[in-house]
Amino acid sequence: MADRLEQYYRCPKRFTRFASNVHLSAFSGLFPFKASAICSETCSENQSAGTPKDKRHHLWHDSEVKGGGTYLPFDASEVVDNLRSENYIRDRRKEKPLSALTELYYLIRPILPLRIRKHLQRAYLRGWEKILFPRWPVDSSVDDLLEHLLLLSIRSNQVKQVPFIWFWPDGAPSCAIVTHDVETTAGRDFCSTLMDIDDSFGIKASFQVIPEERYGVKREFLSSIRDRGFEVVVHDLNHDGHLYKRRKQFLERAARINAYGKEYGAEGFRAGILYRKQVWYDALDFAYDMSVPNVAHLDPQRGGCCTVMPYFIGNIVELPVTTTQDYTLFNILGEFSTDLWKRQIELIMEKHGLMSFIVHPDYISGTRERGIYEELLFDLTCLREEKGIWIALPGDVNRWWRQRSQMRLVEDGDGWRIEGEGAERARIAYASEKDGRLVFTVQEKVPVAASAWQPD
Repeated sequence: MADRLEQYYRCPKRFTRFASNVHLSAFSGLFPFKASAICSETCSENQSAGTPKDKRHHLWHDSEVKGGGTYLPFDASEVVDNLRSENYIRDRRKEKPLSALTELYYLIRPILPLRIRKHLQRAYLRGWEKILFPRWPVDSSVDDLLEHLLLLSIRSNQVKQVPFIWFWPDGAPSCAIVTHDVETTAGRDFCSTLMDIDDSFGIKASFQVIPEERYGVKREFLSSIRDRGFEVVVHDLNHDGHLYKRRKQFLERAARINAYGKEYGAEGFRAGILYRKQVWYDALDFAYDMSVPNVAHLDPQRGGCCTVMPYFIGNIVELPVTTTQDYTLFNILGEFSTDLWKRQIELIMEKHGLMSFIVHPDYISGTRERGIYEELLFDLTCLREEKGIWIALPGDVNRWWRQRSQMRLVEDGDGWRIEGEGAERARIAYASEKDGRLVFTVQEKVPVAASAWQPD
């Protein structure tokens, strides 16, 4: 029951002793663990509700701390898994064919002018702002839940603080990645200029390249990206919206996608239009994926993983999309400012999470759009200089998250040390309770009396 808590914080096992204090029923639903955390899983009988609108029982009050352990009326690991895999959407578990209208849309989409596409998409997404769960514009239900559980662990163990391995290297408070989905020939041809823009701010990004049908992908084009220190990621097969249409077709396409990954030397993958079916990911031969939104109100496939942290799906590290895409910002919401991005950045940094941006070379070649993107890059560089955030390539985040997952804390006299590959960049952090809330303190590289920085 405590597995996900240990994996998230990389804290010693002895601090995460949890058990169930009730008989769990066989049905799933939504319930609030605390006011700020809505969870989805198999819970105790008559304490679940079908939709976020329903009046729900607050299970925080049914949790017990006694005898050095914490007793919960639900399976915490199941809650986390169901949220990350979007199982709270009941029909997500069934394979549903695309509607005839959707089929037709994707058939003619390549020839539709942008002005027509955005009007059709706005009509399709109408009413999105009434969706209560996941929470817009950033949902941290998984992160909230695990914070609450660690707080209970502090109380049950009757300790002032619990040590854990900090989320990011060198004590960085948060992480940011910039990614560019290349959708058209015009977008491909703008990539060189886009790299110039990124380099002017000292930021490297990944370019998601579509292998078939959209445009020619020459070796020279891929080399032009890598030679400048940027990263190549495979973006779907042909971006026709049908990747997850049927299992047999998916497996056939996945084999070709994997072959392109080897040919391109790409470690990462992103599906077109952020379509996803996590239970099929075992067919993808990639180290990391970037196809799962945090909140998907404005995507064709609704849902969201409800976390701002990377996590494992089998052997694949998922780097969730935690901010609104540029296309959506400009063409669906009609916003030409960085205000929404700034709000999302603020919420993600409160949880010390991953800020993941999708900016298309296809949609920022205009003076107005380019100016908004440059303002975003400026804001990120300010956060790097003033707050110390880690701006990295997706491949670097994947490698760090894998290393961290294998590190362990070992008692060393009266203190702790970190063992494992990459430990020289890792930092020991301590979680403690202050005014009923969880607060973190991160040590310097060499343990000292004062912390490197202290949130709140």
